[in-house]
Order: sequence, then C-alpha cells, then structure tokens
Amino acid sequence: MSVKTTPVAPFDAKRALRLAAKTFDIEARALLDLAERQGEGFTRAVEVMLHCPGRVIVMGLGKSGHVGRKVAATLASTGTPAFFVHAAEASHGDLGMVTSGDVVMAISNSGQSDELIAIVPAVRRLMVTLVVMTGNVDSTLAGHADIVISSAVDQEACPLNLAPTASTTAQMALGDALAVALLDARGFREEDFARSHPGGALGRKLLMHVADLMRPLPGVPRVPPDAAFKDMLREMSAKGLGFTAVVDRGERVIGIFTDGDLRRLLERELDLRSLRAVEVMHHRPRTIGPQALAVEAADLMEQHRITSVLVTDADGALLGALNSNDLMRAKVI
Repeated sequence: MSVKTTPVAPFDAKRALRLAAKTFDIEARALLDLAERQGEGFTRAVEVMLHCPGRVIVMGLGKSGHVGRKVAATLASTGTPAFFVHAAEASHGDLGMVTSGDVVMAISNSGQSDELIAIVPAVRRLMVTLVVMTGNVDSTLAGHADIVISSAVDQEACPLNLAPTASTTAQMALGDALAVALLDARGFREEDFARSHPGGALGRKLLMHVADLMRPLPGVPRVPPDAAFKDMLREMSAKGLGFTAVVDRGERVIGIFTDGDLRRLLERELDLRSLRAVEVMHHRPRTIGPQALAVEAADLMEQHRITSVLVTDADGALLGALNSNDLMRAKVI
C-alpha cells in the first residue's frame, strides 16, 4: 500500500530569512501596540493579585495553556504564589485546587473557549476574582470577568494568519509585565528571588554564607607570635592551606604568613632558623565575618589578589578560614 505524500518545494534559504525577519517585525510591533492597550484592567489585575490572600490560579487551553504554565511559574518565582490548572481538567476534579480568596486568571485569545466558559459558573460559586486575558474584549469569556486585560494583536506572524504566534507572544509578555509590576509592588529583592531558586547560581551567591563553607578552627594552621620558624613551617605543612595565622593568647588574629612570603624570604638568603613568626608575618591580614555572603569573600580575594581569607568574630578572634578552592567547590566562583 503506497502512502501519499505532499510534494515539498525546493528549500529557499533567502525566503526563510525573509519570513523570519517579517515574523520578528510583526511580533515586535504587536508588543509595542500592546503597551498602548493597557490601562485600568492591567492595574486592577495587579492590585487584586497583590492583595490576594490565596493564590493566583492560571488557566488556559492549547497554546494559551502552554503560555499559562510559564506565566504561573514566573509569578511563583517572583513572589506571587501561583500555579497552573488545565482548563479541560478543571471540570474533572482539578477545580478542587481553587479555593475562596484565590484569583483565577483565564487566558484565551478568542475568549470563546468552550472549556473555560463551561467552568465559569463553578468558578463564580467559589467566590474568587476572575481575571480574563484575551484578544477579544467583547467575547463571552470577557463578559463574565471581573477584570479584563487585552492581549489583542492586529495580525499573527503566521502567513496564513491562523497559527497562534504574535498572540501567544503578547500573552507571554503580558504575563511577564504582571510579574514585574507585582515584584516591584512587593519590594521583591535579589535575596527573595534566590530563596525560590536555591539550586541556581544566583541562589548559591546570595544564600550561601562564609560560615557554610569555611574550614573550622581545628583545621586552620595557627601559631603564637613567638613561634620558631621551623614550627611555623611544620604547622603550615600539617594543615595544607598555604598559610598560617599568627594569633595571640586569646586566639585573636595579629598576622599571617603565606607560601608566597616563604618564597620571598628564600630569595633573600636569610638565616631562617633564627626567625620568629612575629618577625616575618604580615600585620593586619584580610579577614571576614562568618555571616558575610560567600560571594563577598570571593570579591575580597579578587580585589586583593589573595587565595585565602581568615574568618574572625567581631573581636578579631579566629573562627576559621576560607580559600578559593572552597568557593569553587561550592560553585560560588
């Protein structure tokens, strides 16, 4: 049995590039026009989501549903509790995820989605605020809404003006605009973003503290100021950090001696056996507190071109040490 196939015209690379450029132009113009269409509907939507005692439930179907998943994820990651409910599944039990006090945002380009319209009465009985994002503000769905946000576009980028292209770009941009307006109104900061992204690079940089990574005191080489040179080298070799701290009787840091200092002393051909720690140490070494961010320690090392930093308390007592290898293992740098 033979299978009929549609003949494929020879590929025209120049035509493909022209269509790509036209797509970008249509979608860029759609976004610029979108800004002119926003007004009270947008600001009211931001306000009800900002003061929502529950969550923002995003609903959609088809391509609008795909956009809705992304919008819900962006809202949730920027301080507005939100999740996505598929419109077709809502009428088969998933509407139980919606509770009184939530805000429901239904996304539909046509505003005539049968699945969304069918669940409107049930949504209404839950005493929620219904926000509709649609390309047709005169649609049935918009008529049932408390708040309407226009996502209308003049044309799709699809040459047939059929496939959702510019319209889904507009929906995505509107979702981002809502998230940005909400995070600004909440005073959402980098630290807040990091808390919802603990596994990412930003999370590591903004949530990880020096105390989380530092070598604890027993593993940090340290000697008293009157320590003989050979004892100082023995302590450095035993603990393998490339330096030794010099501390007083109260464990307060008064200096540091590094591998680099040793190399420079060897070049001077001195009688090293007669030297004491206090004679060769660097006074007032760079230190950092245990509650400082690990990224601050990385910046300190880079700024002063050092590979290790001593960790001290407010009185200057030695608590631990941190080096660049520790930061690299934690993927802070």
